[in-house]
Amino acid sequence: MDEWFGGTQSMVAGALATGIGFAVLAAVLRRRLGWLGALAWCGFAWWLVVIALVTLVPLYGIDLAVPAETRSDTCSLDYGGPAPEGFWIFSGGQRLLNTALFVPAGALLVLATARWRIGWVMAPLGLLGLAAYSLAIELVQLELARIDRACDITDFVDNVVGAVIGFAAGVVLAAALRPWRARTA
Repeated sequence: MDEWFGGTQSMVAGALATGIGFAVLAAVLRRRLGWLGALAWCGFAWWLVVIALVTLVPLYGIDLAVPAETRSDTCSLDYGGPAPEGFWIFSGGQRLLNTALFVPAGALLVLATARWRIGWVMAPLGLLGLAAYSLAIELVQLELARIDRACDITDFVDNVVGAVIGFAAGVVLAAALRPWRARTA
């Protein structure tokens, strides 16, 4: 992986490019799912891509990088251990960033599944899927030294907390927006 790909520029460019693609897909799906369903499903899928970009794109030029030469061969189980302060895009600290990163995914998951009765089963299973996604990201960070990332149990816990907060917010939004009443006209 060359240094032409990495850092916040690649993250933002990837998010914008895929965001446009998912917006077009939402416009196509609007007739079948209604505007709320199409935006929720495409927004959820897009946000999973954004999470991957933020967590797996190499950190060239960002203070959070963990050089491959100094990274551990195991996942850190030191909960709450030394976490950097964050970077320019989100100054509240890495732990707050990890939590906030998964909030939209949890909320969009509920909105996407609330349209159907089976959503009351799909949404909690999806929440477990978000936890598994976070775990998979941490394991990829452990295995790929070239991306200058480190596997950390604190990141996993913070991600899951964010998904749960988003899930709760999604339940409130679903009650207000009532996607089960959406017309597919």
